[in-house]
Amino acid sequence: MISRIWHGWTSHANAETYERLLRSEIFTGIAERDITGFEGIDLLRRDGGDGVEFVTIMWFTSLDAVRAFAGPDYELAVVPPAARAVLARFDARAAHYEVRERRPA
Repeated sequence: MISRIWHGWTSHANAETYERLLRSEIFTGIAERDITGFEGIDLLRRDGGDGVEFVTIMWFTSLDAVRAFAGPDYELAVVPPAARAVLARFDARAAHYEVRERRPA
């Protein structure tokens, strides 16, 4: 299992717009691609003094599945134009981790 972790930041004023975009369009669009080996996505949010941080954690069965999502340069961030319009800044590259263990509660 591979975990793909990415960070993006918005202003406080754009946070709700960005979260709505993620939930209604971006995550739905990813699911509709029906990528073999895509296991899901988690969304984290943290309000800070200078803006709002969002973290996405995507789950894939392999790096080949990540490449099917992101392309040959699989670490490159996948940020649609609508998201770029409301993000103040974002990681240009995602981090990938081999998941050694996931243990339910």
